[in-house]
Amino acid sequence: MDRADVAATERRFVAHTGVVSRRIANETILVPVASNVGDLDAIYTLTDVGSEVWALLRAPVSVQQIADVLCAEYDVRPDVAMKDVHEFLDKLVATKLVEPVASREV
Repeated sequence: MDRADVAATERRFVAHTGVVSRRIANETILVPVASNVGDLDAIYTLTDVGSEVWALLRAPVSVQQIADVLCAEYDVRPDVAMKDVHEFLDKLVATKLVEPVASREV
């Protein structure tokens, strides 16, 4: 693994503080909140695996740590878990549900 790959796996993320989450049935519901008002046009639902990742994001966590948990919990190869985690985090960052943690904040 080259330096860029290592840096990407060590990058840390955390759930955005402006997102309220609730577990309902087998899904986690995410609602971004601005000025104490939920944006009902931007409600997101997560499956069991997504919910497990979301729970890990309560505190700063690295891509590698998330992939390791998924490999331990599910029958998934490490390379597949890593790819899936990167894609999922990219979507969460794009929708401002999570944010990267600066290395000096860790």
